[in-house]
Amino acid sequence: MKRIRSDKIILGDRLFDGYVYFENGRIIEVSSNDYPVSDTFDMRDLYVSAGFVDIHTHGGGGYRFEGSVDEIVNACNFHLKHGTTSIVPTISAAPFGAMADSVKNIKSAMADPRVKGTILGAHMEGPYLSKSQAGAQCPTHITVPIEFDYLPLIEENSSVIARWTYAPENDIEGDFVKALKKHGIVASAGHTDAIYDDMLRAFENGCELVTHLYSCTSTITRDHGFRRLGVIESAYLLDDIYVEIICDGKHLPPELIRLIYKIKGADRIALITDSLALAGTDQKHGFMQDTEFIIEDGVCKLMDRSAFAGSIATADRLLRVAVKEANIPLLDAVKMITETPASIMKLSSKGRLSCGMDADIAIFDENVSIKAVFARGELIE
Repeated sequence: MKRIRSDKIILGDRLFDGYVYFENGRIIEVSSNDYPVSDTFDMRDLYVSAGFVDIHTHGGGGYRFEGSVDEIVNACNFHLKHGTTSIVPTISAAPFGAMADSVKNIKSAMADPRVKGTILGAHMEGPYLSKSQAGAQCPTHITVPIEFDYLPLIEENSSVIARWTYAPENDIEGDFVKALKKHGIVASAGHTDAIYDDMLRAFENGCELVTHLYSCTSTITRDHGFRRLGVIESAYLLDDIYVEIICDGKHLPPELIRLIYKIKGADRIALITDSLALAGTDQKHGFMQDTEFIIEDGVCKLMDRSAFAGSIATADRLLRVAVKEANIPLLDAVKMITETPASIMKLSSKGRLSCGMDADIAIFDENVSIKAVFARGELIE
């Protein structure tokens, strides 16, 4: 048995002074009891948190999640060093066969012992999106849901596909979202021009999440003078729906982050990186599938600079922005990158430091600089 000693152990809504005991990859106890152990890691004056859970990222360290198994392994291990112990690799809209191949590679990576953290499964961000809200997604590959394509893929890979982003206005009968729910896949509304009626129907049929709120999500429009709520307002009105936000300090200004936090609360917000492969590199130009982008001002932009194309953030940066720029209390900010995304993904052993949970632990200082990471009880060198 090993333990971590700290006076700043984050336990939900409080800081605790004591020990985190763990063995065989699981937390045995969090207490002030002084037991004999084989090793003690003294982390006093540092925050000890559950490992971060990033449920939306396209890559990092120069590696893509739509690439080979080797690339997926390297991207996961890159993010791990920034505190992300659980990750959901994202697959962008592409020809459906290519997306299916990416799912197979992620499946292989999930079983690859070189991955030191945990791959929770694949996130399909497309192709069933709205072309008018494509953002950096390639419009050529965007379609309405095609049962002939998605049903065999879901039935064969329900243990691999963890979530799927789609545009509810293109699923009027709800067949697609019902199929996702039936197979335990988290359905998320994103890259969508949905109005309130679409969102309410989707929510009632099983949609649980809004993909990167304010990024490629509709807002209030007028129809012959009559105002119609969009995805943003629907997310606020539907109390139980979760939202994710790109908290990189670029996609959303601090004031808007605070507004979302004020309305939805830490229990319904997940911080995500939405990072592209170039996160953590010095490169300034790249592609997401067929979409070309540049990196400028600390964010990915389309070549014409008309919109952002994704982030170059890591999870520690998300937490730093939330606390230092948006002035969100640290414990709530931590919840939004640990416990809340774990709840969205229905993880029973992730997101908290308590008995029986996986020993996934991130340790950081006052500036949210990562000092140590444990994945399943193993210190990551």
